[in-house]
Amino acid sequence: MKHTEDIELAENLRVVISRLVKILRTQTKNDELLSLTESSTLAVIHDYKEILPSELAAAEKVTAQSMSQIIKKLLNHGFIKRTSSTTDKRKVLITITAAGIKTVEKRRSERQEWLARSIGEKITQKEKEVLMNAIPVMATLVNLQ
Repeated sequence: MKHTEDIELAENLRVVISRLVKILRTQTKNDELLSLTESSTLAVIHDYKEILPSELAAAEKVTAQSMSQIIKKLLNHGFIKRTSSTTDKRKVLITITAAGIKTVEKRRSERQEWLARSIGEKITQKEKEVLMNAIPVMATLVNLQ
């Protein structure tokens, strides 16, 4: 594929993915009044089970100071807890609480239900197959495979 075709493909893909992400975000009721970064941070903690604050900051691409504020808010909501590392008492690990798990899973479920309904209503079986075949390619782009 020529470079100009790569640029055009990249632009079209960026626009579609950006719109999809924006729509998915609107499908989630934000009862807890968390910012996008706070919600994303909670999801990272959910996926990692336990994580250091510095690792969280790196994963979310924010400063340690910003992550400290995010952690404080998530602690105040009861979504996470701090625990001392069993191997190094100087380190504090962040883990998710039952309330945090419930929040993450509810948000994911709402988004997944909307997307499944939209897929079922708007695209053909052949288009579904195209999407299925595109998933490994897109996963490669974001280093999931």
